[in-house]
Amino acid sequence: MAESRMTADPTMNGQIEETTPWKDFLALIKVGIVYSNLITTFTGMWLAFYLSNMSFLGNLDIVLYTLAGSSLIIAGSCVINNYYDRDIDQLMQRTKTRPTVTGKIQPSQALWFGILLIAFGFTMLLMTTMTAVAVGFVGVFTYVFLYTMWTKRRYTINTIVGSISGAVPPLIGWTAVQSTISVEAWILFLIMFIWQIPHFLALAIKKTEEYRAADIPMLPVVHGFEITKRQIMVWIVCLMPLPFFLSELGLPIVILGTLLNIGWLICGLVGYKNNNIMKWATLMFVYSLNYLTIFFVAVVVFTLFKIG
Repeated sequence: MAESRMTADPTMNGQIEETTPWKDFLALIKVGIVYSNLITTFTGMWLAFYLSNMSFLGNLDIVLYTLAGSSLIIAGSCVINNYYDRDIDQLMQRTKTRPTVTGKIQPSQALWFGILLIAFGFTMLLMTTMTAVAVGFVGVFTYVFLYTMWTKRRYTINTIVGSISGAVPPLIGWTAVQSTISVEAWILFLIMFIWQIPHFLALAIKKTEEYRAADIPMLPVVHGFEITKRQIMVWIVCLMPLPFFLSELGLPIVILGTLLNIGWLICGLVGYKNNNIMKWATLMFVYSLNYLTIFFVAVVVFTLFKIG
């Protein structure tokens, strides 16, 4: 990660968009990713309390350490991703205004800030369990090294590799409460892992030309839309059996998860032969966002009154 990596000319494509330091900070840490992973971390932790009959309110210190620690290591990993990808981010419309591209934040500042965030995050997780620290390390290592620095620019499996790190937060939440990982926790991991692949492949279809310009070997860039569409549908089918392993949480959760899976599959089949591939990809992408939010929030709500 040499400092001489190519950076964007801050004057390219006209003037730099006016931003505040706070907006630059939120862009640097990819606050949307931090927020979404905060939801899944909380859900994993919540279920650990629920299934072990532990008091949630009686362990608020663990709750705060877990949420703070997981958020910090995720934010730090995203900052390092921005640092490393600043040469290709300038070539994509949705990333060319990031502060590491425009020069509002210097590369060395971003790198050290990311490292500090990760260090503080692990310090927080150390206040919970060593298992949570180990799981968090797997997430950081996978995202920073296996995804950002290795597979993203080389292989179409970058989406699968990146999905491993994105599926880790529920396990961080769970292991911060319980050192052993139950079937339910692994199912949340699998739901997150599998969900990300059709989610990001749909996004890749929408942004194919941007990825092509940046020479990132996303599946639709290398193998085309038809193969990408088939893979999206196959991964959605793989989600189908998973809710049935959550019967311990109650029938409503099994039913909801099944209905969400069927709904996603129907959305995919209805527009599968549509010639407007971008419209289909947008539908699949938007559905995936709602799927994640509805399911993980519902898991908490359905068990809300069962935790002491």
